[in-house]
Amino acid sequence: MQINQLFGSLIKKNISNFCFLFWLHVCFSILVKENGIEFIFQMEEVCLNSEPVFDEGDEYEIEGDSITVEHYDETSETRSKKEPPLPTVGLEFDSFDEAYDFYNLYAKEQGFGIRVSNSWFRSKRKERYRAKLSCSSAGFKKKSEANHPRPETRTGCPAMIVIRLVDSKRWRIVEVELEHNHTVSPQIKRFYKSHKKMILAAKKAQPPSEPVTEVHTIKLYRTAVVDSGCNGYTNVNEGESLNPVDHSKHLDLKEGDAHAVYNYFCRMKLTNPNFFYLMDLDDEGRLRNVFWADARSRAVYGYFCDTVAIDTSCLANKFEIPLISFVGMNHHGQSVLLGCGFLGHESVEYFVWIFQAWLTCMLGRPPQVIITDQCKPLQNAISEVFPEARHCYCLWYIMQRVPEKLGGLKGYETIKRQMNKAVYESLKIAEFETSWADMIKRHNLGDNKWLQTLYEDRQRWVPVYLKDTFFAGMIPVQENDGLNAFFDGYIHKHTSFKEFVDKYDLALHRKHLKEAMADLESRTSSFELKTKCNFEVQLSKMYTKAIFMKFQSEVEGMYSCFNTKQVSVNGPIITYMVKERVEVEGKEKVVRYYEVLYETTQVDIRCICSLFNFKGYLCRHALTVLNYNGVEEIPSRYILPRWSKDFKCRYVVDHGSGDIDVYNPVHWQNNLYKRAIPLVEEGALSQQHYKVVLDELQGLLNKFSVLEEM
Repeated sequence: MQINQLFGSLIKKNISNFCFLFWLHVCFSILVKENGIEFIFQMEEVCLNSEPVFDEGDEYEIEGDSITVEHYDETSETRSKKEPPLPTVGLEFDSFDEAYDFYNLYAKEQGFGIRVSNSWFRSKRKERYRAKLSCSSAGFKKKSEANHPRPETRTGCPAMIVIRLVDSKRWRIVEVELEHNHTVSPQIKRFYKSHKKMILAAKKAQPPSEPVTEVHTIKLYRTAVVDSGCNGYTNVNEGESLNPVDHSKHLDLKEGDAHAVYNYFCRMKLTNPNFFYLMDLDDEGRLRNVFWADARSRAVYGYFCDTVAIDTSCLANKFEIPLISFVGMNHHGQSVLLGCGFLGHESVEYFVWIFQAWLTCMLGRPPQVIITDQCKPLQNAISEVFPEARHCYCLWYIMQRVPEKLGGLKGYETIKRQMNKAVYESLKIAEFETSWADMIKRHNLGDNKWLQTLYEDRQRWVPVYLKDTFFAGMIPVQENDGLNAFFDGYIHKHTSFKEFVDKYDLALHRKHLKEAMADLESRTSSFELKTKCNFEVQLSKMYTKAIFMKFQSEVEGMYSCFNTKQVSVNGPIITYMVKERVEVEGKEKVVRYYEVLYETTQVDIRCICSLFNFKGYLCRHALTVLNYNGVEEIPSRYILPRWSKDFKCRYVVDHGSGDIDVYNPVHWQNNLYKRAIPLVEEGALSQQHYKVVLDELQGLLNKFSVLEEM
C-alpha cells in the first residue's frame, strides 16, 4: 500500500531587519512493508530571497510536481527583481542557458558583467559538462605588441560560480565566490556585454508593439533532504513520525544564521553524498528542529553502536546554540561524533522528533546503552523512542552540580566527602544505602529536593547499580575521572549558529586527524613492556596503544594486590578475596577487600568492582586470581575486538546486509562506503600504502570513464 501526501506551504519570517523567505515544497511518500515503514522525505524546490516573493494577492497553482507562480502586484515584482537570490552551492537549473541567465541577472543587479571563462567538454561527444562563469574583470588580457594598446581593464577578480552537469539533464552550482577585488555597485552605469545580450534576448521574446522588459524565469532546486534509502525500515507509524508539537517554540535564528546553515547543508549534500539531514518546521514556516549526520558518522556507528552518549550540555548551560550531540567511543577510547542537532525547545515532543531523526539516519538500529544528563523530558522521550535500550545518567554531570546545589549548606565539605564515598567507593548496594542514609541523617538533608530526586533515580547513575551494563569506558566511575564534550574548545556560551557551522568542519577534521595518527602509531610502533607478566605481552600485540596503556596500568596494579585467599566453593565456582593497598585522597594507604568469582570449567571470572563492564578490560583483582590459578593467557571472551588495532579492517559492517535492495542506488552507496573505510585506513598507514591505494582507485575511475564513453 502506497500513500502519497503533497504539502505546499508559504513560509515567511522576520528576524530583526533580516527578512527570510523559505518556500518549501515537501513530498512525503510512505511505503508500508511487512517489516515496517520506509519514509521518503524529499525537499524538491527551495527559493531563498532576502525579501518575500509572495504577497496576499499572488496566485499560484500546482501542476504535478512543479509550481507556477504569477505575480499581479507590481511592487512585489519590482522588489523581487531588485534583490534576486544569491548564488548558492547546490542550486540547480534545467539548462546551461538558465544557469547563465540566473548569474547574469544577479550580476546586473550588483553592478558587474560576466563571461564564460572556462568550459569543459567530453572528448568524443563534444558535450559541455562543466563551466566557470566569472566576473568580466577576472584574469588579465594578453600583452599587446600594438603601438597604442588598449589600457588594462581587468583586475584578476576572483568572483565566479562553477556549474556542473548532473544526471545528464540539470546544471548545479558546485563552487561560489561572491567577493570582488574591485568596486561594484548598481549605481555605476556601465554597459556590459552580458547585459546587452540579456536585453536583446528580451526584445526577441516580446511583441514589437509592447515596451521592452526583462523576462527571467529561473527555477531554484535543492537536493533531497533525505534519500529514500537513507531512511531504512523503522517500526514507527505515520502518526509517530509527524508528532504534533507546540508551534510557539522554534529556533532563535539571528541574521545570517539561516543562510549559513542552509548553505552548509547544500555543500555537504553535494560533496558528501551519504550526508543526511532533516528540518522540522511549524505551520508558519519557522524552524523548530534540525538534525544532520555526515557519511563518516553514519559509517562509524556501524562499528561502535554499543554505547551512545547524548550530550545536551549546551541546553543545560543555556548556550546561544541549542546543540545536541550523539557521541560514541572508538577503538582508541576517543569520542566520535554520530550526529548533531539543534533543538527548538526542551520538551518531550521535540526530543522525540530528534531521536526519531537520528534513529532513521542509522537505519533503525538502536544502541544497547544510552547515556544522558538527568532530565525528565529526555528520559520520557528515550523510553518512547528507544524502549529496549538501557538508559543511564552521566555520573560526571551529576557530580559537577554538587557545588551549585549543595555549596551553600553548612558543613558542605563534609557532605561532599561523604557523598563521594557513597557514590565512588561502595562495592555493594547495601554499602551505598547505608552510607547515603547516614549522610542524609547526619546533616539533616531529608528535605533537600535535589538529593531526593537523585536518590529516586539512583539505579540510573550510581555505579554500584550499573555493574551488569557495558559502557565501553564512556562513564567515569572513579572520583578523578574526567569527561570532555566533543566540541570542547570550539564553542562557548555565545557562539552563534553561523560561527558553529564555520567551526564544525574544523573540529571534525582535527578529530579525524587525531584518530588517523593514533591508528598509525598503534599499527607501526612497538609498545614498552613494564612487567614480565604474559598478560601484558598478549594484549600488546592486539590492542591499540591508548587502550593497552590503560590495561597496562591494571597489570602493574597486580603488585599492589596481596594475600589472595579462597573463601568459598560452590561446585565449579570458587570465591576469592583479594586485598589491595589503595591511596585515599592522595595521602595515606588503606587496605580494601575485593571479592572475585572464578568459574573453573569455562575459565569465567568476575570481580565485584566490575571494571570490565565499565571500561572494557579486566581489572587487577581478576588478573591476580587468574595468575593465582596458573592461567597464562586472558580468555578470549575478555579480549574485545572493539579495542583491536585493526578492528575496522577485520570487522566489515554487515548490519542489515540481507535487507539491501539490489535495485536501490542509495543502498549501494551505503554498502560501498562502509566497505571502503578499511581501504582508506590502510592507505593512510604509509606513503607506499597510500600510493598503492591511489593507483588502484585511479584505475577504477579510468574503467568507469571507458564505460561511460561506450
